[in-house]
Amino acid sequence: MKDRSGIICEVITAVVLVTPALYGLSLAAPITRNKGGVMQSEIELHHPKNLAEALTLLAHYGPDGKLLAGGTNMVVELRDGHHNGKSLVDLSHLKELRGISKQDGYIVIGGGTTITELIDHPLIGAHAGILREAARLFANPLVRNRATVAGNLVDASPAADTAPPLLALNAEVQLMSQVATRWIKLEDFITGVRRTLLQPGELLYAIRWPVPSARSAGAYTKVGLRKADAISVLSTAVMVELDDVGVCQQTSIALGAVSPKPFRAHEAEALLKGKVLDSALIAEAARLAAESTRPIDDIRGTAAYRKRVVAVTVRRLLTKAVEVLK
Repeated sequence: MKDRSGIICEVITAVVLVTPALYGLSLAAPITRNKGGVMQSEIELHHPKNLAEALTLLAHYGPDGKLLAGGTNMVVELRDGHHNGKSLVDLSHLKELRGISKQDGYIVIGGGTTITELIDHPLIGAHAGILREAARLFANPLVRNRATVAGNLVDASPAADTAPPLLALNAEVQLMSQVATRWIKLEDFITGVRRTLLQPGELLYAIRWPVPSARSAGAYTKVGLRKADAISVLSTAVMVELDDVGVCQQTSIALGAVSPKPFRAHEAEALLKGKVLDSALIAEAARLAAESTRPIDDIRGTAAYRKRVVAVTVRRLLTKAVEVLK
């Protein structure tokens, strides 16, 4: 079976739980949306031949055009009637959005690159071990094979697994429309819960970050209610760069699931710059990082618990990174 048929079948299978008439639809057929058991308006599913055609469709539909990449969240929204667009543009087969490369001092990832591809690629292992570890702990193998890096970021969940390591790596995202391309710091791109700077007609084309120096090291941890297929209670990623005599040149401390959006603990980072990182200084930075959070109480943990654990994880990860560089 060709890729495009497989993609459509996946969408149909997810929606067919409430709309069995969808069996046998052609590629151009509309999908009937379900909401509260009542059939709503149809959604057109487009399968562009290339990136240029996808951008043309997005420009045409504007706010009514939505993107379908891995589909791990979108299919659920379709099933539950939470999708408000009139048109879906399927990007999952576009090779222009895939790939990992080293270009002009940056590691560059295509937005359509899957989470599994992050785990397997040697450039990620060599230059972004914290991202590889986050990918390894992401959901389950079936979801990792479908979910894309761009989809995880555009979804803008406070618990997005790829966001903290990419923030710690000083990543930028490249947004592309039919008429323009722009680079934005990832830290600025996600503005709140399920909110980003992505405009109608744009897609997230690529993610990049500077190749870390030879005198840098990172560490990552994810705290969940179980070891596999867990939404983060919190996640922490750090990067530390020391000079030849052990003085901190720069530090990144990124946190997820403890505020409305993944973020960098800049006050804690500033405390460490230009100093030798001993245990007391690291402990104070960890305290500042915990104080910078705005967690909530939910089914996975209390706000107080999250604050306490942030202090522990930041201290442990900074200590681990420094020890690697000694």
